[in-house]
Amino acid sequence: MSAAPAIDIDHLREWVGRRQEAEQCINPFPAQALASLLDRAQAPSIGDALPLPWHWLYFLETPTRAAIGIDGHPGRGGFLPPVPLPRRMWASGEIEVEQQLRIGDAARKVSTVRSVELKHGQSGPLVFVTVEHVLSQQGRTCLKELQHIVYREGPTSSTPLPSGLPAKDAAIWQSDWQADAATLFRYSALTYNGHRIHYDRDYATRQEHYPALVVHGPLLATLLLDLAQRAAPASRIARFDFRAQRPAFDTDALTLNGAPADDGRSARLWTTDSLGALGMSAHVGWH
Repeated sequence: MSAAPAIDIDHLREWVGRRQEAEQCINPFPAQALASLLDRAQAPSIGDALPLPWHWLYFLETPTRAAIGIDGHPGRGGFLPPVPLPRRMWASGEIEVEQQLRIGDAARKVSTVRSVELKHGQSGPLVFVTVEHVLSQQGRTCLKELQHIVYREGPTSSTPLPSGLPAKDAAIWQSDWQADAATLFRYSALTYNGHRIHYDRDYATRQEHYPALVVHGPLLATLLLDLAQRAAPASRIARFDFRAQRPAFDTDALTLNGAPADDGRSARLWTTDSLGALGMSAHVGWH
């Protein structure tokens, strides 16, 4: 295995406080396309509230061809710190909802790098970058979000996945879901995600040594929240958080699970594979 790259954490922390702003109309097409991908019977239109977390379809990075790396991700530096570790993953996130975004209206997004931390795990150094996003419409805050990104070394050969933890809760809501290459490609297109592990099987298996195409973490989070929204369609979401614990692949037969709390104000959500191993865990709270 090659030596770990030197990480100047003091230099990377110079990015803390860096801020960027953008404005965009919440156009109906991305939401309508995602509704089709999720097999929703009715797609939202202008004037409707944008379901959560469909705001991930908007305010997308659009780097030039010259500005992306071999993995399809944008090059390092710029708004995010230039972490010298090749594998990047959206590990977890938390969203607070003050009011829903409205389709057809202009929106503003303010993003700020909140922290950059260096840790050491069994696989080597890990750098955690936390970014805060605040989305608003007509001068009123709609969503506040914390996005936790982890950078780590890439493998040099195929290694077994860690044993998955068994799910502890009994599900009240359940839905089977099978990934496929077309679904992953369509979601990559909707989110302008060029990372090749989601659609280029040769790259995913030969270069990053995954066993198959990797299912997007945000797609799994979207599927889990969609399960809860279908089960409780009249409820207004106040908060949502999720954590990726084990990767999922297009060869996996997954089950989406949910268990509401006794008071009806919140629910636990999680994915399991065919062996019952926990993949992503999440929590939704309602007003």
